[in-house]
Amino acid sequence: MDLVAKYQGVVGRVFGNENSGSSEDSYVERLLDRISNGVLAEDRRAAMLELQSIVSESRAGQMAFGAMGFPVILSVLKEERDDVEMVRGALETLVSALTPIDHAKGPANEVQPTLMNSDLLSREVDNISLLLSLLSEEDFYVRYYTLQLLTALLTNSPQRLQEAILSIPRGITRLMDMLMDREVIRNEALLLLTYLTREAEEIQKIVVFEGAFEKIFSIIKEEGGSEGGVVVQDCLELLNNLLRNSASNQVLLRETMGFDQLLSILKLRGTTYRFTQQKTINLLSVLETINLLIMGGPETDPGRDSNKLTNKTVLVQKRVLDHLFMVGVESQWAPVPVRCTALHCIGDLIVNHPKNLEELASKRLGEEPDLEPALNSVLRILLRTTSKQEFMAADYLFKNFCQGLSETAVLPTKVEQNPDGQTILASTIILQPQSMIHAPVEEDINMSFGSMLLHGLTTGENEGDLETCSRAASVLSHVIKGNNQCKEKVLKIELEAPTPTLGGPEPLLHRMVKYLALASSMKSKDGKSSTSENVFVQPIILKLLIIWLSDCPNAVQCFLDSRPHLMYLLELVSNPTTTVSVRGLAAVLLGECVIYNKSNASGRDAFSIVDAISQKVGLTSYFLKFDEMQKSSLFTSAKPFLPRKPLTRSTAASMAEIEDGGNESSDQKNEHPMLTSVFDSPFVYFLKLLEADIREKIVEAYSSPKSQVAVVPAELEQRSGENDVDYIKRLKTFVDKQCHEIQDLLSRNATLAEDLAKTGGNNSSPLERKVSGGSDRVQLETMRRDLQEASQRIEMLKAEKTKAELEASMYKSLAGKTESDLKSLSDAYNSLEQANFRLEKEVKGLKSGDIEALKEEAREEALKESEAELNDLLVCLGQEQSKVDKLSNRLRDLGEDVDKLLEDIGDDVGADDADEEDEED
Repeated sequence: MDLVAKYQGVVGRVFGNENSGSSEDSYVERLLDRISNGVLAEDRRAAMLELQSIVSESRAGQMAFGAMGFPVILSVLKEERDDVEMVRGALETLVSALTPIDHAKGPANEVQPTLMNSDLLSREVDNISLLLSLLSEEDFYVRYYTLQLLTALLTNSPQRLQEAILSIPRGITRLMDMLMDREVIRNEALLLLTYLTREAEEIQKIVVFEGAFEKIFSIIKEEGGSEGGVVVQDCLELLNNLLRNSASNQVLLRETMGFDQLLSILKLRGTTYRFTQQKTINLLSVLETINLLIMGGPETDPGRDSNKLTNKTVLVQKRVLDHLFMVGVESQWAPVPVRCTALHCIGDLIVNHPKNLEELASKRLGEEPDLEPALNSVLRILLRTTSKQEFMAADYLFKNFCQGLSETAVLPTKVEQNPDGQTILASTIILQPQSMIHAPVEEDINMSFGSMLLHGLTTGENEGDLETCSRAASVLSHVIKGNNQCKEKVLKIELEAPTPTLGGPEPLLHRMVKYLALASSMKSKDGKSSTSENVFVQPIILKLLIIWLSDCPNAVQCFLDSRPHLMYLLELVSNPTTTVSVRGLAAVLLGECVIYNKSNASGRDAFSIVDAISQKVGLTSYFLKFDEMQKSSLFTSAKPFLPRKPLTRSTAASMAEIEDGGNESSDQKNEHPMLTSVFDSPFVYFLKLLEADIREKIVEAYSSPKSQVAVVPAELEQRSGENDVDYIKRLKTFVDKQCHEIQDLLSRNATLAEDLAKTGGNNSSPLERKVSGGSDRVQLETMRRDLQEASQRIEMLKAEKTKAELEASMYKSLAGKTESDLKSLSDAYNSLEQANFRLEKEVKGLKSGDIEALKEEAREEALKESEAELNDLLVCLGQEQSKVDKLSNRLRDLGEDVDKLLEDIGDDVGADDADEEDEED
């Protein structure tokens, strides 16, 4: 019983102490006694059956069994191997003791009997060794229950079981042998191995050494490949566990079995339009396997890059692109998660791999004679799909094709990784005939890539839906990013005006600005619907314009050719109703009009742009837009790489049911998924570099004259044929102009000096800058704003302090009043106490006084009252007698016999009295 000594106290608290007598405790104890000391085999088997029943149905029974049952049951497993029925019952009882009872959940802090029992059983390595030895028994149910028991132990105590199995000779080998057993046993062993290999690197190596790859693919083939059931899913999960964090296992798979059997699982069989949930999960699992091979292993592995490159090369040589395009593009009935994952795999295959890029560029889909480039098919999906996730997956593919960089690479946009691919795509962007411009989207089958893209850019306006336009704008931004040749090529494209009366052709750049303004107007008309649906339109178009104008003076000149463009951009920056990201991106676009401006024309040069920003927005407010954007969740949550979560039984079903969901992290759930694709890590890095240049250039322009006049001595000389009066007037005009510019420069310097004086001069904190002078001024500007905000906060704190002091004074006066009231109540209470004491004394005196004297006084008072009443009665009788005498005399005078009348009255009175007595009788 040393095994359970630790938990005796726990059991005592659950069932009571020894004297309380828990029914479950005593019942389990009697059953265990019958099992260990019984004489009749049938009685012992019956006791085992009853024990299994109570343990499977009662948490109290599980707790009692854990306290005293393990030595008895383990003894049965060790010493009674010949009694198969007893061994079965013992194993089934152990499985029940480790299986939670859902319908009897207790408090959260209550001891869980299944966890306690798992801890007790897995504590001794000999117990695990005993269970593994049972796998060699001939009885089917003994092996089946043993595997179930090991799986339950692994669920509750994974670390301890993994260590125990590793320490047991041939422990993994025995489990691997179960994969060749009967189907039910094989499935249980497969599930157990899947749990074992999730994070145990040593176990993974042993499993691979025991021939796991051959057995896994053999089971998958036997079960029907992707058309198979959950067993195929478990096989692929086990395969992924072996490949995820081990470059050596990936090399072993590639050099021994190759990737042919893996790719055969991806091949669609039978009816390609029938996709059950299980088939979807199986396809997602094999796509995850391909993605693991593309990653090449963990980031810490020094041979990861070379292994990744080799895996990509071999996969494409084995024609993996055919299978991926079939699943992700050509199969119209494939579920959205499968199509998205396939497109992501294609995008990852071409990253940093020139040969794979060429293979994708030359890839054609369909059947003869209707073959078309694969990129055209992907573009069609991007423009037509109703799924935001599918759009982002296709956009990811184009980004990787045009830049040749993965999301982990953060490099300046001037680095061109695939300029040839960009040039090829840009060269196809040509204006279509008028009949094709207004053609429906469904008729784009005969268009080139560029024509289809241009069609998508210009057709959204007709239907009032700019989403298609924004999607095409995202692709165009990838095509021209970091490639000035492509920018100049697209800049020359001119669109025909929608209505001939509106004038001549319109540059494509101007049309994009028009759509940008149209998106904001749509939002103002119907804020509720447009905000939720088109919140990504403006950021995507702004991103295109930022990339287009970057390091391209001709694009800046084209943008400024229309005066309303600059005015609209200034309004967009200062508009409080727009989002933080839109204001920030518009501010960046304005800054590009300054730093990449090569114009000398009045009103369009860099100095004029800076003046317009200063007058319409204000430099402090303008720079604040950069800070707000950098602090936004979209900007801060942009990460170079978000690893995909492993596909397990618990996550596969929910992932397969997603139709238009995303894998965004918790801090991005409140943002539109398409916005997260706009603010990817390379673009965020590019904006940070651009911001430093913009701040420096604007401060430099603000502190310099508006125009630089080249003073040539010959211009100051008198011209031929010019009289003295005109010459003097011309010189005076020249001097006045110079004076105005000097005055303006002095005014600017005075403003900067004033700001410097306000901020203290020597308190500037470092910012990202390249030239310290200009950036210091920007820092001073920022510090002045911060000082103003701090002053406002101080004033607010002072007001709150004054309010708090008033409230404190009021409460103090209330406290004084309450104290005086309490004192008055105390005095009144004391006076009442004194009065009560006096009354009690009087009562005691009355109780102990002369009661007889009081009685005598009362008797005398009663006699006095009786005498007074008697005297009153006598007076009344005297008066009545006098009246009777008078009446008698009167009657005598009238001749009546008074005596006789008095006798009659007396008789009547007596008769009346007699009658009254008779009535009473």
